[in-house]
Amino acid sequence: MLRIGIYGGSFNPVHFGHVGLAKWVIEHTDLDELWLMVSPNNPLKDAGILAPEEERLAAVREAIKDIPGVKASDFEFSLPRPSYTANTLRELQKQFPEYEFTLVIGEDNLAIFDKWREYEYILANFRIFVYPRTSSRQTGGVASAEKGKINTAKPVKELQFLSEAPLFDISSSAIRHSRGLQ
Repeated sequence: MLRIGIYGGSFNPVHFGHVGLAKWVIEHTDLDELWLMVSPNNPLKDAGILAPEEERLAAVREAIKDIPGVKASDFEFSLPRPSYTANTLRELQKQFPEYEFTLVIGEDNLAIFDKWREYEYILANFRIFVYPRTSSRQTGGVASAEKGKINTAKPVKELQFLSEAPLFDISSSAIRHSRGLQ
């Protein structure tokens, strides 16, 4: 059974942090492939600031073209919008029953994970890899503070913190802001 990581995002724009993390994840975890899932419409973000989805997909493809095992995916483009991760994962399981899917998220998303649609379904049915942000390394990590956001009385398949992952002090929102696009 192939283990596929799903690293979703708007990638608006894709940057060296996305690419560096993708390269690290494919080289340092048990994943066979990592799919950068370009989200056409994240329900937790303002769709008005998004570049066209095909442009974002093309930019992701170009950025990762030389990284074996890492692929750009437009899978969500054909799904109902907005893009809910639970729906995406359900559809992936249906179309690819021979794969095991692992969700790759930043700890900033873990902090608001209880706001995600059907987050308990995701926790119970999929492995989740959580990569750190600069602020958590400065404050000692998320292990105690952020686990409180997840109801551990509910089933959790696997929650793994990628504490050895490199930090990339960059964000798409900072890039957009520096370009006057936000």
